[in-house]
Amino acid sequence: MTISNAERAEVLTQALPYIKKYNGKIVVVKYGGNAMINEHLKEQVMEDIVLLSLIGVKVVLVHGGGPEITDTLKRIGKESVFVDGLRVTDKETAEVVQMVLAGKINKSLVNLLELNGGRAMGLCGLDDRMILCEPKDERLGFVGSITSVNVTPIEDMLEKGYIPVVSTVGCDKKGNVYNINADTAAAYIAGALKAERLISMTDIAGILMDKDDPESLISCLDIKEAHELFEKGVISGGMIPKVECCIDAIHRGVHKVIIMDGRVPHSLLIETLTNEGAGTMVVGEKD
Repeated sequence: MTISNAERAEVLTQALPYIKKYNGKIVVVKYGGNAMINEHLKEQVMEDIVLLSLIGVKVVLVHGGGPEITDTLKRIGKESVFVDGLRVTDKETAEVVQMVLAGKINKSLVNLLELNGGRAMGLCGLDDRMILCEPKDERLGFVGSITSVNVTPIEDMLEKGYIPVVSTVGCDKKGNVYNINADTAAAYIAGALKAERLISMTDIAGILMDKDDPESLISCLDIKEAHELFEKGVISGGMIPKVECCIDAIHRGVHKVIIMDGRVPHSLLIETLTNEGAGTMVVGEKD
């Protein structure tokens, strides 16, 4: 399909109010799922982040990397064990988590952002004790429950024009390394930054009234409605902790939280620069 110059101009004109709205504002993107595994999608996500950065949006990228951690553990002959959806993390596994998240994945994302014309800097929760934590559950080993977040390193990078890329490993006061859930870390970081938006990229369209019907997408709900959907069982399974993190982020000062399908090409731009939006928006209270 050929797009005329007039049509291109119309698209740019329609984006202008949103460019004005987000210029100078902080948007935290929690990145994971298939959008992170598929190389073509990954390239598009990085392009979107660089474009947003170039038009004045202060983007902070917070990433996980569960599948890559599992693959690396398998290569060294270590089986992955999960309890309540969280990886059991002994000392050796914690070292692998740090190596994969803060090393391979983090630096590959920084490299991709740079290749697409952005300025990026990799950080992890160990830097300047950014993410301090304590054991979440003795059954899980070195899986952390966040006790405090220091966003000064992130703010310093934003001030200098970089895109901070944050891997979700943390530590306790004794220096022990912990595996941190990426949704939880993103909520804490976005809250501490008082971000305009937290965008959580997942492998589903958003919150559905009927999990088997993609057309039943809920475009917007507030905290009260979310609790009602918990009670009705509409929000269930793996969606429960994701929505709980959204609510936590709102309570911590984030203006709006989006759960959206990261498998849709350029979904970040659709969400931020068009009136269509993408996924489900969670707010404190509807206007």
